[in-house]
Parts: sequence; C-alpha cells; structure tokens
Amino acid sequence: MSNCTVESSMVDSSDGVKLRTRLFKPTEEIKNNLAIVLVHPYSVLGGCQGLLKGIASGLAEDGFMAVTFDMRGVGRSTGKPSITGFAEIKDVIAVCKWVCDNLSVDRILLVGSSAGAPIAGSAVDQIEEVIGYVSIGYPFGLTASILFGRHHKAILQSPKPKLFIMGTQDGFTSVKQLKNKLNSAAGRVETHLIEGAGHFQMEGPAFDAQMVDLIVKFIASL
Repeated sequence: MSNCTVESSMVDSSDGVKLRTRLFKPTEEIKNNLAIVLVHPYSVLGGCQGLLKGIASGLAEDGFMAVTFDMRGVGRSTGKPSITGFAEIKDVIAVCKWVCDNLSVDRILLVGSSAGAPIAGSAVDQIEEVIGYVSIGYPFGLTASILFGRHHKAILQSPKPKLFIMGTQDGFTSVKQLKNKLNSAAGRVETHLIEGAGHFQMEGPAFDAQMVDLIVKFIASL
C-alpha cells in the first residue's frame, strides 16, 4: 500500500441512505483524469467493499484514482440491502456523482464484481460521465437470473464499451451462456476468460493483480 493513500467519506444516496466510501489515491501523479468506481459482490451473501481493496489499491499504485463503497445495509452504510439489487443502483449513481463533484474528474470507469456487475450495469447509461464498464463474473446463468435477470437488458443495450471477465469454471454462468447473452449486446464488447477459475476464486486476492492488469489495459483502449 506504499504508493497510495486511503481516505474515507460518507456519501448520501438520493433516498437518504448514507454510504461508507473509500478513495484510493495514488501518491504520484494521477493518470487520465479518470476515476474507477468498483461495485462489490452481493450484499445479502456478505459482499462488501473490503473484497475490492486489493484491486482498488493495485489500481491506485498504477496511478489511477479508485473508489470502493459499501452498498446500503452493508458495514457502516445505512439502509437495508435489496434482494434484486434495484435499490442499489441509486447507491452507484450517488457515489459516481460524488466522485465527479469532489475529485474533479469527468470520466468514470464502472467495475462490478459478481452481483455488483448487474447492479453497475444498470447504472451505466444513467451516468453521463461513465465511459466504459468492466464485469468480473457477471451472473448470467439461469438460477442467478431469477434474482438479477431484470438487470441484463440495461447493460446489453448500452452503447458504451464493455469488458466481461469470467472464469471458465464459473458456477453461476457457463461460457456458452455468457457467449449467448453477449451475442445480442450493443456497442464494443470484449470478453476475457480465465482458464479453470471458479466464480468465488476470482473474488479472492490471488486474482487481484490480474484484474488490475486487465482493467488498466481496457482503460488504455478507450
């Protein structure tokens, strides 16, 4: 953590929920006039911003401003988590607005991990400053779609550039399901498959450096 500093803030969502937010700032020069906002896995199953700390600090060490936050009802954020992740879209929008107002950046890359991917995906076109989207383990499979299926359309129809990172052994989505879904996607769509990796493995620290690398390369291509 030597090449970055971490600052905590509380951010107000549009419906009065207060969100505990962390900003990872490079100690050296900041690149690209861009901030990366990371959206954590499913709150109901214990998802929290701490799971994204490794990726956020890695991005900051690479010179990018990275922001993580606890969605409603997680950690020190107020409110209650929702089952389908629709209330949480407001949280993503609020944090992105806070980033634009307070960090003097006008471009945001949204990154969602696991259930954070559909939530972030639903926010992409509601935030003008978002210039691209990265999904880590989007739960497109049939069972997960019972909860998150209503989010799919927003990201698949968005014209903004998208990168989908997934392990080939993801228990929620098969490679075939991913490809079928992305066939209908608008705009520029890229996939990066990690051979042999399972869904929860990808959320672990062993893959943080690889995620940072893929995100940084994607930013360079935008």
